[in-house]
Amino acid sequence: MNTIILDIISQTLGIKVNQVTNTIGLLNEGATVPFISRYRKERTGSLDEVQVLNIKELNEKYTELEKERKQY
Repeated sequence: MNTIILDIISQTLGIKVNQVTNTIGLLNEGATVPFISRYRKERTGSLDEVQVLNIKELNEKYTELEKERKQY
């Protein structure tokens, strides 16, 4: 995971970097947003469904931007 992206998401949403890291890890393992927000509160620091969804969307956005940047 790109630490710059993690920092940006953390600052944007006002949450800790380890919450972002753990949430993205769960998403990469195939966990769904509702599953994470309901059953993995210990790993995410009790993030709600909206926060988990925001992390997912921002991670996808910034990861895609990073891929495009590297192509040029």
